[in-house]
Amino acid sequence: MDSTVSKKVTIISYIISIALIIAMVTASVMLKDPEIILPEVAAMAIAMWVYREAGWIRQPSKIFLAPFITAVIGFAVNQLQIPYLAKVNLTLILMMLFLRIIRSNLGPSIATGLLPVVTNANEWSFIISVFIFTFTLMLGVLVFGLNKGLEKNVQVQYKYMLVFLVLVFSWIGLCWLIGFQLAVIPPILVVVFESLQKPMYNGKMAFKQGLVLTISATVGTLLYFAIDSWILVTLLDMILMLILLHIVGIRVPAVFAFPLLPFVFPDHIVAMLPLGSLITCVFLFTSVLVYKKMEMNRSGR
Repeated sequence: MDSTVSKKVTIISYIISIALIIAMVTASVMLKDPEIILPEVAAMAIAMWVYREAGWIRQPSKIFLAPFITAVIGFAVNQLQIPYLAKVNLTLILMMLFLRIIRSNLGPSIATGLLPVVTNANEWSFIISVFIFTFTLMLGVLVFGLNKGLEKNVQVQYKYMLVFLVLVFSWIGLCWLIGFQLAVIPPILVVVFESLQKPMYNGKMAFKQGLVLTISATVGTLLYFAIDSWILVTLLDMILMLILLHIVGIRVPAVFAFPLLPFVFPDHIVAMLPLGSLITCVFLFTSVLVYKKMEMNRSGR
């Protein structure tokens, strides 16, 4: 009986989450404003309302506060008259400082902070959209008590913020040297940030993460170019991502964010997204794997 109820609750949670994602894309289409679309909201909706990720929902106020403030940081930095990579690096540093100050390691905050920089967002509709959707996500957690029974305060390993910056700066530097344009793909960086904080990490996990992220980028790109309706594309994307994660047997909320990137990236960048995602995943997840193996060796695990 409990299993049946659980399945029903899960199905309803998926329906509500996907409805929110489609509502966001529909608003963008109706208002003819792509800056309303926040790919990370798709990942947050699934992770918080369906998966009930403890690390993401234990402090509901930060579901709204952390992504909203990092979005403001990224939006403000994007207005500066400095080179693109300088904007990215400055935004990353300011975001890590902010997350350290509020004692949070909420990964989605990285994506909402980088999005206005990588998409060159200049309209206030972006900030309003972040406010509305992150507030809605927080409200959903509070109203349905999804955080009940979870310990509010847990120890945050701040050293991983520094390790994250080192890995990402190394990758950005390498991309700059070889002239690779897709140095910063927000959903991948969120998964990298989350993976660094896992107590155990292995090659199988790294492979599965890279696999589903690359496939989601490919599916999202192909459907974007094949079908004119963004709303229909979004619905198909979400269904296909559910099937993908079920087949591979892994939970990676960022997979739901990836197919929405083509709506906010320029077309010439979208065309590079599948290959760019593969290359980025190989470098960054291999780097995380090497670091975690060194860490486990030092601790004798």
